[in-house]
Amino acid sequence: MESPRITQRDVALRAGVSQATVSTWLSGNADTVAPETAERIRCAIAELGYRPNRFARALRTQRSMVAACVVPDLLNPFYPALLVAAQQVMEKSDYELVAVNTGGRPEAEAAVIEGAANGRYDGILGVFFTRRVADFAAMISAGVSLVRIEAHAKRGGELAVDDIFVDNAEAARQVTRHLLDLGHRRIAMIAGEGGPQSMRLDGYVAALREVGLKPELHTDPSFSDHGGEAATRRMLEQGPPPTAIVAANDLMAIGAMRALTAAGLAVGRDVSVIGFDDIMPASLVSPRLTTVALNQDRMGRRAAELLLDRMQGRFSGGGRAFEMPFDIVIRESVAPPGG
Repeated sequence: MESPRITQRDVALRAGVSQATVSTWLSGNADTVAPETAERIRCAIAELGYRPNRFARALRTQRSMVAACVVPDLLNPFYPALLVAAQQVMEKSDYELVAVNTGGRPEAEAAVIEGAANGRYDGILGVFFTRRVADFAAMISAGVSLVRIEAHAKRGGELAVDDIFVDNAEAARQVTRHLLDLGHRRIAMIAGEGGPQSMRLDGYVAALREVGLKPELHTDPSFSDHGGEAATRRMLEQGPPPTAIVAANDLMAIGAMRALTAAGLAVGRDVSVIGFDDIMPASLVSPRLTTVALNQDRMGRRAAELLLDRMQGRFSGGGRAFEMPFDIVIRESVAPPGG
Protein backbone atom coordinates (compact mmCIF):
# COMPACT_ATOMS: atom_id res chain seq x y z
CA MET A 1 0.00 0.00 0.00
CA GLU A 2 1.38 3.43 -0.97
CA SER A 3 2.35 5.68 1.94
CA PRO A 4 0.30 8.88 2.29
CA ARG A 5 1.98 11.98 0.87
CA ILE A 6 3.53 14.29 3.46
CA THR A 7 2.14 17.82 3.12
CA GLN A 8 3.04 21.30 4.30
CA ARG A 9 0.27 20.96 6.89
CA ASP A 10 2.03 17.89 8.36
CA VAL A 11 5.28 19.86 8.56
CA ALA A 12 3.53 22.79 10.23
CA LEU A 13 1.93 20.53 12.86
CA ARG A 14 5.27 18.83 13.62
CA ALA A 15 7.11 22.16 13.85
CA GLY A 16 4.35 23.85 15.88
CA VAL A 17 3.95 26.73 13.40
CA SER A 18 1.32 27.83 10.91
CA GLN A 19 1.20 26.36 7.40
CA ALA A 20 1.67 29.91 6.06
CA THR A 21 4.99 30.13 7.93
CA VAL A 22 6.15 26.84 6.40
CA SER A 23 5.13 28.09 2.96
CA THR A 24 6.98 31.37 3.50
CA TRP A 25 10.16 29.56 4.50
CA LEU A 26 9.96 27.13 1.58
CA SER A 27 9.47 29.97 -0.89
CA GLY A 28 12.94 31.29 -0.09
CA ASN A 29 11.93 34.20 2.15
CA ALA A 30 14.14 32.91 4.96
CA ASP A 31 14.91 36.39 6.28
CA THR A 32 11.26 36.86 7.31
CA VAL A 33 11.25 33.75 9.53
CA ALA A 34 12.87 33.77 12.97
CA PRO A 35 16.01 31.56 13.12
CA GLU A 36 14.58 29.30 15.84
CA THR A 37 11.38 28.86 13.84
CA ALA A 38 13.35 28.07 10.69
CA GLU A 39 15.30 25.43 12.62
CA ARG A 40 12.07 23.76 13.80
CA ILE A 41 10.81 23.70 10.22
CA ARG A 42 14.08 22.18 8.97
CA CYS A 43 13.94 19.48 11.66
CA ALA A 44 10.30 18.68 10.87
CA ILE A 45 11.06 18.35 7.16
CA ALA A 46 13.97 16.00 7.91
CA GLU A 47 11.95 13.89 10.34
CA LEU A 48 8.96 13.54 8.04
CA GLY A 49 10.89 13.20 4.81
CA TYR A 50 8.86 15.98 3.22
CA ARG A 51 9.59 16.77 -0.45
CA PRO A 52 8.05 19.99 -1.81
CA ASN A 53 6.33 19.93 -5.17
CA ARG A 54 8.87 21.81 -7.29
CA PHE A 55 6.44 22.52 -10.13
CA ALA A 56 3.77 23.89 -7.83
CA ARG A 57 6.36 26.12 -6.18
CA ALA A 58 7.52 27.34 -9.58
CA LEU A 59 3.99 28.40 -10.52
CA ARG A 60 3.40 30.05 -7.16
CA THR A 61 6.67 31.94 -6.94
CA GLN A 62 7.19 32.62 -10.66
CA ARG A 63 10.59 30.96 -10.38
CA SER A 64 11.82 28.12 -12.58
CA MET A 65 13.30 26.08 -9.70
CA VAL A 66 16.11 25.25 -12.13
CA ALA A 67 19.78 26.28 -11.91
CA ALA A 68 22.56 25.72 -14.43
CA CYS A 69 26.05 24.34 -13.93
CA VAL A 70 28.13 25.80 -16.75
CA VAL A 71 31.29 23.93 -17.80
CA PRO A 72 33.60 24.38 -20.79
CA ASP A 73 34.11 20.65 -21.46
CA LEU A 74 31.87 18.02 -19.91
CA LEU A 75 34.10 15.29 -21.38
CA ASN A 76 37.00 16.50 -19.22
CA PRO A 77 37.01 14.19 -16.14
CA PHE A 78 37.53 17.23 -13.90
CA TYR A 79 33.96 18.51 -14.28
CA PRO A 80 31.60 15.56 -13.61
CA ALA A 81 32.70 15.31 -9.96
CA LEU A 82 32.08 19.03 -9.51
CA LEU A 83 28.65 18.75 -11.14
CA VAL A 84 27.56 15.73 -9.06
CA ALA A 85 28.63 17.38 -5.79
CA ALA A 86 26.70 20.56 -6.67
CA GLN A 87 23.63 18.53 -7.68
CA GLN A 88 23.59 16.75 -4.33
CA VAL A 89 23.44 20.10 -2.52
CA MET A 90 20.86 21.67 -4.84
CA GLU A 91 18.43 18.76 -4.81
CA LYS A 92 18.15 18.97 -1.02
CA SER A 93 16.47 22.35 -1.57
CA ASP A 94 14.36 20.88 -4.39
CA TYR A 95 16.25 22.67 -7.16
CA GLU A 96 17.04 20.93 -10.41
CA LEU A 97 20.63 21.51 -11.56
CA VAL A 98 21.25 21.04 -15.27
CA ALA A 99 24.63 20.82 -16.95
CA VAL A 100 25.39 23.27 -19.77
CA ASN A 101 28.45 22.49 -21.89
CA THR A 102 29.75 25.65 -23.61
CA GLY A 103 33.00 24.42 -25.11
CA GLY A 104 34.46 27.65 -23.74
CA ARG A 105 32.97 29.47 -26.76
CA PRO A 106 31.99 33.14 -26.31
CA GLU A 107 28.67 32.77 -28.12
CA ALA A 108 27.68 29.74 -26.01
CA GLU A 109 28.52 31.51 -22.76
CA ALA A 110 26.58 34.59 -23.89
CA ALA A 111 23.57 32.39 -24.73
CA VAL A 112 23.49 30.95 -21.20
CA ILE A 113 23.50 34.44 -19.71
CA GLU A 114 20.73 35.61 -22.04
CA GLY A 115 18.62 32.55 -21.24
CA ALA A 116 18.98 33.18 -17.52
CA ALA A 117 18.00 36.84 -17.91
CA ASN A 118 14.87 35.67 -19.73
CA GLY A 119 13.80 33.39 -16.88
CA ARG A 120 15.22 30.03 -17.91
CA TYR A 121 17.33 29.65 -14.77
CA ASP A 122 17.03 31.02 -11.24
CA GLY A 123 20.77 30.77 -10.74
CA ILE A 124 24.02 29.78 -12.39
CA LEU A 125 27.22 28.31 -11.04
CA GLY A 126 30.24 27.31 -13.05
CA VAL A 127 33.11 28.30 -15.29
CA PHE A 128 33.11 31.16 -17.80
CA PHE A 129 36.25 31.52 -19.91
CA THR A 130 35.27 34.58 -21.97
CA ARG A 131 32.78 36.68 -19.96
CA ARG A 132 33.73 39.61 -17.75
CA VAL A 133 31.80 40.54 -14.62
CA ALA A 134 30.01 43.41 -16.41
CA ASP A 135 28.52 40.90 -18.88
CA PHE A 136 26.36 39.52 -16.06
CA ALA A 137 24.81 42.84 -15.00
CA ALA A 138 21.49 42.42 -16.88
CA MET A 139 21.12 38.87 -15.61
CA ILE A 140 21.74 39.94 -12.00
CA SER A 141 19.25 42.81 -12.40
CA ALA A 142 16.66 40.24 -13.50
CA GLY A 143 17.08 38.48 -10.14
CA VAL A 144 19.30 35.61 -11.26
CA SER A 145 22.01 34.51 -8.81
CA LEU A 146 25.55 33.68 -9.93
CA VAL A 147 28.58 31.89 -8.49
CA ARG A 148 31.67 31.70 -10.70
CA ILE A 149 34.44 29.13 -10.28
CA GLU A 150 37.63 31.02 -11.07
CA ALA A 151 41.25 30.13 -11.75
CA HIS A 152 42.80 33.19 -10.12
CA ALA A 153 42.31 35.37 -7.07
CA LYS A 154 39.16 37.51 -6.82
CA ARG A 155 38.16 40.23 -4.34
CA GLY A 156 34.41 40.61 -4.76
CA GLY A 157 32.70 43.83 -5.83
CA GLU A 158 29.51 45.86 -5.92
CA LEU A 159 27.74 43.55 -8.39
CA ALA A 160 26.16 40.52 -6.68
CA VAL A 161 28.52 38.00 -8.28
CA ASP A 162 30.13 35.49 -5.93
CA ASP A 163 33.43 33.79 -6.77
CA ILE A 164 35.27 30.79 -5.48
CA PHE A 165 38.81 30.36 -6.70
CA VAL A 166 42.02 28.39 -6.40
CA ASP A 167 45.29 30.30 -6.69
CA ASN A 168 46.49 28.41 -9.76
CA ALA A 169 49.59 30.57 -10.15
CA GLU A 170 50.76 29.73 -6.64
CA ALA A 171 50.00 26.03 -7.13
CA ALA A 172 52.08 25.97 -10.33
CA ARG A 173 54.88 27.85 -8.60
CA GLN A 174 54.94 25.29 -5.81
CA VAL A 175 55.06 22.21 -8.04
CA THR A 176 57.81 23.79 -10.16
CA ARG A 177 59.65 24.62 -6.94
CA HIS A 178 59.31 20.94 -5.97
CA LEU A 179 61.07 19.91 -9.18
CA LEU A 180 63.80 22.48 -8.56
CA ASP A 181 64.29 21.17 -5.02
CA LEU A 182 64.77 17.67 -6.46
CA GLY A 183 67.62 19.00 -8.61
CA HIS A 184 65.91 19.57 -11.97
CA ARG A 185 67.30 22.52 -13.91
CA ARG A 186 65.75 22.09 -17.35
CA ILE A 187 62.00 22.11 -16.76
CA ALA A 188 59.60 22.54 -19.68
CA MET A 189 55.89 23.32 -19.61
CA ILE A 190 53.21 22.12 -22.02
CA ALA A 191 49.95 24.05 -22.13
CA GLY A 192 46.80 24.52 -24.16
CA GLU A 193 44.95 27.71 -24.96
CA GLY A 194 42.42 29.48 -22.75
CA GLY A 195 41.05 28.63 -19.32
CA PRO A 196 43.44 28.46 -16.35
CA GLN A 197 46.49 27.81 -18.49
CA SER A 198 47.81 31.39 -18.32
CA MET A 199 47.78 31.48 -14.50
CA ARG A 200 49.54 28.13 -14.31
CA LEU A 201 52.11 29.40 -16.79
CA ASP A 202 52.65 32.50 -14.63
CA GLY A 203 53.44 30.35 -11.60
CA TYR A 204 55.82 28.11 -13.54
CA VAL A 205 57.68 31.11 -14.96
CA ALA A 206 57.88 32.80 -11.54
CA ALA A 207 59.48 29.74 -9.92
CA LEU A 208 62.14 29.48 -12.62
CA ARG A 209 62.95 33.18 -12.55
CA GLU A 210 63.45 33.01 -8.79
CA VAL A 211 66.52 30.84 -9.45
CA GLY A 212 67.60 32.47 -12.71
CA LEU A 213 66.44 29.73 -15.09
CA LYS A 214 64.82 30.19 -18.47
CA PRO A 215 61.24 28.99 -19.09
CA GLU A 216 60.58 26.61 -21.97
CA LEU A 217 56.97 26.57 -23.16
CA HIS A 218 55.41 24.18 -25.69
CA THR A 219 51.74 24.67 -26.61
CA ASP A 220 48.91 23.03 -28.51
CA PRO A 221 45.46 24.46 -29.30
CA SER A 222 43.83 21.62 -27.35
CA PHE A 223 44.48 21.02 -23.65
CA SER A 224 43.45 17.37 -24.05
CA ASP A 225 45.59 14.23 -23.90
CA HIS A 226 46.00 14.49 -27.67
CA GLY A 227 47.18 18.09 -27.30
CA GLY A 228 49.68 17.07 -24.65
CA GLU A 229 50.97 14.24 -26.78
CA ALA A 230 51.33 16.47 -29.84
CA ALA A 231 53.10 19.26 -27.92
CA THR A 232 55.53 16.80 -26.35
CA ARG A 233 56.23 15.06 -29.64
CA ARG A 234 57.09 18.40 -31.27
CA MET A 235 59.31 19.26 -28.29
CA LEU A 236 61.23 16.00 -28.68
CA GLU A 237 61.73 16.64 -32.39
CA GLN A 238 63.51 19.90 -31.55
CA GLY A 239 66.32 18.35 -29.53
CA PRO A 240 67.22 16.57 -26.28
CA PRO A 241 64.34 16.31 -23.81
CA PRO A 242 64.15 18.29 -20.56
CA THR A 243 64.51 16.39 -17.30
CA ALA A 244 61.02 17.43 -16.19
CA ILE A 245 57.69 18.59 -17.62
CA VAL A 246 54.95 20.59 -15.92
CA ALA A 247 51.68 20.05 -17.78
CA ALA A 248 48.82 22.56 -17.59
CA ASN A 249 46.36 19.79 -16.74
CA ASP A 250 46.32 16.04 -16.14
CA LEU A 251 45.00 15.22 -19.61
CA MET A 252 47.96 16.97 -21.22
CA ALA A 253 50.30 15.25 -18.74
CA ILE A 254 48.92 11.84 -19.70
CA GLY A 255 49.40 12.68 -23.37
CA ALA A 256 52.97 13.78 -22.61
CA MET A 257 53.64 10.47 -20.86
CA ARG A 258 52.38 8.64 -23.94
CA ALA A 259 54.71 10.60 -26.23
CA LEU A 260 57.70 10.08 -23.92
CA THR A 261 57.08 6.33 -23.76
CA ALA A 262 56.74 6.12 -27.55
CA ALA A 263 60.12 7.86 -27.83
CA GLY A 264 61.74 5.23 -25.58
CA LEU A 265 61.97 7.49 -22.52
CA ALA A 266 60.98 6.27 -19.04
CA VAL A 267 58.61 8.59 -17.19
CA GLY A 268 60.03 9.32 -13.74
CA ARG A 269 63.49 8.03 -14.57
CA ASP A 270 64.41 9.91 -17.75
CA VAL A 271 61.76 12.66 -17.61
CA SER A 272 59.61 13.58 -14.63
CA VAL A 273 56.01 14.70 -15.32
CA ILE A 274 53.62 16.72 -13.16
CA GLY A 275 49.96 17.42 -13.99
CA PHE A 276 47.10 19.52 -12.65
CA ASP A 277 43.57 18.68 -11.40
CA ASP A 278 44.00 15.15 -9.96
CA ILE A 279 41.35 13.59 -12.18
CA MET A 280 40.66 9.89 -11.64
CA PRO A 281 42.95 8.61 -14.45
CA ALA A 282 45.93 10.34 -12.74
CA SER A 283 46.12 7.53 -10.19
CA LEU A 284 45.49 4.80 -12.79
CA VAL A 285 48.20 5.50 -15.37
CA SER A 286 51.64 3.91 -14.99
CA PRO A 287 53.63 5.36 -13.41
CA ARG A 288 50.98 7.12 -11.34
CA LEU A 289 50.90 10.85 -12.00
CA THR A 290 52.10 13.49 -9.55
CA THR A 291 49.59 16.33 -9.72
CA VAL A 292 47.82 19.25 -8.04
CA ALA A 293 44.50 18.27 -6.47
CA LEU A 294 41.90 21.04 -6.75
CA ASN A 295 39.24 19.03 -4.87
CA GLN A 296 36.51 19.66 -7.41
CA ASP A 297 33.84 17.92 -5.33
CA ARG A 298 34.51 20.40 -2.51
CA MET A 299 34.34 23.25 -5.01
CA GLY A 300 31.01 22.02 -6.36
CA ARG A 301 29.47 21.80 -2.89
CA ARG A 302 30.73 25.23 -1.89
CA ALA A 303 29.50 26.85 -5.10
CA ALA A 304 26.04 25.32 -4.66
CA GLU A 305 25.84 26.46 -1.03
CA LEU A 306 26.71 30.03 -2.00
CA LEU A 307 24.18 29.95 -4.83
CA LEU A 308 21.42 28.77 -2.51
CA ASP A 309 22.33 31.52 -0.03
CA ARG A 310 21.31 34.05 -2.65
CA MET A 311 18.39 32.23 -4.25
CA GLN A 312 16.78 31.54 -0.89
CA GLY A 313 17.33 35.06 0.44
CA ARG A 314 19.91 34.31 3.13
CA PHE A 315 22.36 36.77 1.56
CA SER A 316 21.75 39.77 -0.68
CA GLY A 317 24.87 41.95 -0.50
CA GLY A 318 27.65 42.64 -2.99
CA GLY A 319 29.94 40.05 -4.49
CA ARG A 320 31.88 37.72 -2.22
CA ALA A 321 35.14 35.88 -2.92
CA PHE A 322 36.35 32.67 -1.28
CA GLU A 323 39.72 31.00 -1.81
CA MET A 324 39.70 27.20 -1.93
CA PRO A 325 42.73 25.11 -0.95
CA PHE A 326 44.82 22.92 -3.25
CA ASP A 327 46.96 19.88 -2.43
CA ILE A 328 50.10 18.57 -4.13
CA VAL A 329 49.83 14.81 -4.59
CA ILE A 330 53.23 13.14 -4.94
CA ARG A 331 53.30 9.94 -6.98
CA GLU A 332 55.80 7.93 -9.03
CA SER A 333 55.94 10.10 -12.18
CA VAL A 334 58.43 12.45 -10.47
CA ALA A 335 61.94 11.67 -9.25
CA PRO A 336 65.34 13.42 -9.05
CA PRO A 337 67.14 13.81 -12.40
CA GLY A 338 68.41 10.44 -13.54
CA GLY A 339 65.75 8.58 -11.56
